[in-house]
Amino acid sequence: MLQALIEPLQYGFMQRSLVIAILVGMLCAVVGSYLMVQRLALLGDAISHSVLPGLAIAFMVGANIYIGAFIAGVLSTMAIAWIRVRSPIKEDAAMGIVFSAFFALGITLITVIQKDNKIDLNHFLFGNILGVTIDEVRDTAIIATIVLIVVILLYKELLFYTFDPLGAQAAGLPVNRLNFGLMVLIALTIVASMKAVGVILVLSLLITPGATAYLLVKRLNQVMILGAVIGVISSISGMYLSYFYNLPSGPAIVLVVSGLFLLALLFSPKYGIFTNRQLKTKE
Repeated sequence: MLQALIEPLQYGFMQRSLVIAILVGMLCAVVGSYLMVQRLALLGDAISHSVLPGLAIAFMVGANIYIGAFIAGVLSTMAIAWIRVRSPIKEDAAMGIVFSAFFALGITLITVIQKDNKIDLNHFLFGNILGVTIDEVRDTAIIATIVLIVVILLYKELLFYTFDPLGAQAAGLPVNRLNFGLMVLIALTIVASMKAVGVILVLSLLITPGATAYLLVKRLNQVMILGAVIGVISSISGMYLSYFYNLPSGPAIVLVVSGLFLLALLFSPKYGIFTNRQLKTKE
């Protein structure tokens, strides 16, 4: 058993992949807890799909693709807010319109790039964590540190805004800035997670660990901490499954975290489907 755990660590690519997996699993769970509590899972999906055109344009002009992806993610949130404010269209519809348009543009640009360049950009859709470089590990670590520091410093303000936006506004908090700041944190998290699980699967890491923790604990800080633990365990387990069974790494991570959610849904002490039935029987 110990030999099986140590064996993958002999390879540099696995060492780098596990570091990325730990960082991404922790980061997605912490930031995604806000999305889950605010019932804004679709927003995470919208931003994750909207980074593609920025990534493609940055590649075309020779710029840093992660900066391009981040700019596109921020622009998509601004577009959603603009549609919501300037028209009678509701926020969920605005999200659907923006993310589908950005995603379609991104796919089109990637297709155009691949006609002239023998390069595969599809790993940004589905992830390629086994191919991360030292520079990408460094960039992900920097992003994770920045995001986690901001979350810690603004925890009380974001907590107030998350559960009572009107109360936060009445108390004098800059709710528009907090909302935009949260969107920036989400965009940064998605950019950091692109190489690990890809833009299509990143929503699972953003939402599922927090949702699993929500079935087990009550307070938001507990959801964040337990969600981070679940995200890290899922990421590491998915990497080992990928290594030993030759599975795609991103989907393997998502399958593990989804399996943990299913266990919590069935056996959670308070909300579990089976445990609730047992309690009713006892009553």
